[in-house]
Amino acid sequence: MIDRYSRQILLPEIGEKGQRKLGNSSAVIIGCGGLGGIIATSLVRTGVGKVKLVDRDIVEYHNLHRQILFNEEDVKNKLPKAVAAERNLKKVNSSVEVEGIVADVHNANIESMVAGADIIMDGLDNLETRFIINDASLKYKIPWVYGGALATSGMTASIIPGETPCFRCIYPSLPSHGAIPTCDTAGVIGPAPFIIGSLQSVEAIKILTGNKDINRDIIAVDVWRGNFSRFEIAYRPDCPACQGEYKSSQIQTGVRTEILCGQNSVQVSDPGIDSISLIKLAESLKPLGEVSRKRFAIRFITDRHEMVIFPDGRLILKNSFDESLAAALYAKYIKARIEGLNGK
Repeated sequence: MIDRYSRQILLPEIGEKGQRKLGNSSAVIIGCGGLGGIIATSLVRTGVGKVKLVDRDIVEYHNLHRQILFNEEDVKNKLPKAVAAERNLKKVNSSVEVEGIVADVHNANIESMVAGADIIMDGLDNLETRFIINDASLKYKIPWVYGGALATSGMTASIIPGETPCFRCIYPSLPSHGAIPTCDTAGVIGPAPFIIGSLQSVEAIKILTGNKDINRDIIAVDVWRGNFSRFEIAYRPDCPACQGEYKSSQIQTGVRTEILCGQNSVQVSDPGIDSISLIKLAESLKPLGEVSRKRFAIRFITDRHEMVIFPDGRLILKNSFDESLAAALYAKYIKARIEGLNGK
C-alpha cells in the first residue's frame, strides 16, 4: 500500500512517519457538497485512516456543476449526499474506512458526530452550525478548519484550541436573517469551492501529521480576479467561547426552520427527535397524498406541496422559500405522526 502514497511520502513535510500518522487519523467532514466533496476526495486519496461524512441533503442537478463526488445517476436515484459520497469514495481507496451519515448537525448530536475525531472539517453553508462546531472543537480540544465559498471568492482559517483565536473571535454573533448573501442570491462558480476546499485539505494534512507550519490567518481568495489575501485573526477579549462559555447550546431549541442554500427549499427539524420508522410513516401518509419510499427518505406530495422526510425526522419542503408554510405543513402532516409512532 505504501506505493499508493509514494509520491507524497517523498515530500520531507510528510515522509513515512507522516504517512503513518495520516493512516492512524480520523477526520469528520460536516457537509459534503462543494467544499466537503473536495476535502473528502483529498483526505481519502491522501490515506487518512477514517473519514466520516455527515450531510443532510439529497443530490440534485444544480449541485453537479461544483460538487465533485456526484453524478447524474445519483440525482436520478435521489441519493442522499452522504450515501453517494461514501459509495464513490470507497471505490477511490478501499483501505480507508469511509462512513456516510445522513443527518443534520445540531447540539443534540454534535458530540456523537465528532467523538474520536482528530480533526473536524467544515463543508457547510451556514454560520449557525459553524458556531456549534466551534464550541465542540473548543470543548473537546479537536482542531477544525473553517471554509466558505460564495460567488467567485472564499476564505479559510484553521482553529486550533488553545493555540489560535476561535471562530467566535471572527464572528461574535449570528447576523440577522438575510443580512449575508447566499448562493441563492449571489450564485457560486465551481472553482471557488475547489480552491478553498483544497486549501482546507492542506491544512488538515499539516495538522494531522503534526506539522508546525499551520496557517494562523484568514486566507481569502477571489478566483475570478486571481487575488489571494491574508488577514491576521486577533483574540477577542470578551469572546465567550474562548472563556469556556459555549452559547451555541442556546441556538437550537424545538422545531426550527431554515432556508437551504441553493435549493429553493426549506428544512424543518426538531432536535428532540432522534429517529423514525419510514415504513410506518409512509403507511400513515398514504391516505393523504402521493407517497414514495426509498431506504433513505420518503417523498410525499399533497395539495401541490412536495416534501421529503428523512429517518431523523427532518422535512424538506421543495420549491419554496416560505418558512411559515414549511412549519405549518410539518405540524399538520408530520410532527403528530412522528410523536405517535415514537409513542410520545
